[in-house]
Amino acid sequence: MNGVSVRAKLTALYGGLFLLVGMVLMAINYILVNDKLPEPASFVATAARTIDVTAVPTQEVSPTIIAGKPEAVAFAVDSLADFKSTTLSTLLTQSIIALVITAVLAVLLGWVVASRVLRPLHSITATARKLGAENMERRINHDGPQDELKELADTFDGMLDRLAVSFDSQKRFVANASHELRTPLAVQRTLVEVAMADPDVKPEVRKLGEQLLYTNERSERMIEGLLVLARSDRGLVSRSPVRLDEIASAVVRSSAAMAEEAGVTIESRVRPRMVSGDPILLERLVTNLVHNAITYNQRGGWVHVDVGNDPALVVRNSGPMVPLDAVPALFEPFRRLSGERTDSRNAGLGLSIVRSVAQAHGGTAAAEPGRRGGLIVTVRLGH
Repeated sequence: MNGVSVRAKLTALYGGLFLLVGMVLMAINYILVNDKLPEPASFVATAARTIDVTAVPTQEVSPTIIAGKPEAVAFAVDSLADFKSTTLSTLLTQSIIALVITAVLAVLLGWVVASRVLRPLHSITATARKLGAENMERRINHDGPQDELKELADTFDGMLDRLAVSFDSQKRFVANASHELRTPLAVQRTLVEVAMADPDVKPEVRKLGEQLLYTNERSERMIEGLLVLARSDRGLVSRSPVRLDEIASAVVRSSAAMAEEAGVTIESRVRPRMVSGDPILLERLVTNLVHNAITYNQRGGWVHVDVGNDPALVVRNSGPMVPLDAVPALFEPFRRLSGERTDSRNAGLGLSIVRSVAQAHGGTAAAEPGRRGGLIVTVRLGH
């Protein structure tokens, strides 16, 4: 944590106020005691005037006798002055020691009190850190008196309720819209294919039909990606044991023709890895990574697929250099790099789906540029 924490500031404030009040009380106590102790000279003079000679039967003592002995008066005054000075000095020393001890105790108690006071704020902070679009069910549910912190926690919970409703509505809209768009796209593709099947079709019309089929195919891939993204963002309805190593091996085998056409060598090293999750979503995760690694590569390049315990999956590929500051944007929907890595056939949902599926399985997906180009994508999954 950078800077001074709020708890330390509150503790310093409590300790400082206690020390200030203690110093004021010590000063007041010193003044009162000093005022109650008599002045030595006036006390001796008063004693000399009121001394009772009958209290000393063996010797006659009178004010006149005492007043007539200035050395005795001086001795008495000095003794009383030393007594007063010693008393005040002892009072001051012991008060300072007691103030220091109680100040230390006040700081310790202030730390404990500040921790208890700030506990609801720590709960709010922890909840906010764990909160995500795919995990909106977390709440603070602060139990305590109806004070400002209780009001803050309840307000935060209310805000999360509204956000959860908004996110759920958005996900349902994307899923429903994507599903509804699949049918007209399929109809359009069929109509274009039927029209192009006519042997008398003109060359310019055939060229236009090919372009329409290309655009239609890209739109269908984008719609399919949106459906998968919406499904994974809503979390897993059910889980089952899935062999990630078998899925990865199957994807590598099915991608061999694509890799050969692109002039890319694909290799895999898989070890047994069991995951609790959705086999369809996990297959899409591996497929997106492998296809991206092949697509954004160069002829004569390579793709390595590793499956293990932790991380669960690592896909490396050769290819153009990827700027480090551009890597985080690759996981955002519809975001692609400009230049050589931009491919108009793809909508930019590949890594977004990878991250969403990984998070739905209690894991993470991260990427970093390769030393000699390409990308290294690391996926960690819950057991």
